Amino acid sequence: MQNATDNTAGKQPKVDRATGRMSGVRQLSSPHCDARPAGTRIDLLVIHGISLPPREFGGEWIERLFMGTLPLDAHPYFATIQNLRVSSHLLIRRDGELLQFVPFQQRAWHAGTSMYQGRAACNDFSIGIELEGCDDVSYTEPQYAELAAVSHAIMAAFPDITPSRIVGHSDIAPGRKTDPGPAFDWAQFHAQLA
Repeated sequence: MQNATDNTAGKQPKVDRATGRMSGVRQLSSPHCDARPAGTRIDLLVIHGISLPPREFGGEWIERLFMGTLPLDAHPYFATIQNLRVSSHLLIRRDGELLQFVPFQQRAWHAGTSMYQGRAACNDFSIGIELEGCDDVSYTEPQYAELAAVSHAIMAAFPDITPSRIVGHSDIAPGRKTDPGPAFDWAQFHAQLA
């Protein structure tokens, strides 16, 4: 299912707890998700960075990866990731556009092998947000603004997520993942979150 609803400039996003969807954003339904374990409390927000092909921005490739429709012959790199079955709850593009792929009540496949404060399998209890970018290229002002707004909406809907429970992919998979990388300005993000 694809819905052409886009972000409305200046409109604060809200989470519909009944549907697990964020209002006013483009919705795509990724097949790369499943049910969370029964009784799981959502209490962690994980920030990622992604670009496809690596270090290239724009285009439809991230969406196609999350939807399972990435054409392997469109770029040599795509053949190397043909077995990936990944998704994220949200994607924030370089211009600040927000897309949702998985309802928050479902488990998106974003964290992989991971651990936070001694608790393994972070996909079970986290929400994943991908930022279009890479470790060593500055993220954009529209991305920081949208990330702060979305984080506020998520924290309002899931009060177990607090600013101290917002981490990078590298924090839950050290040695395996480096994103969102040193280009992500945590001080700026936390200032906008305050």
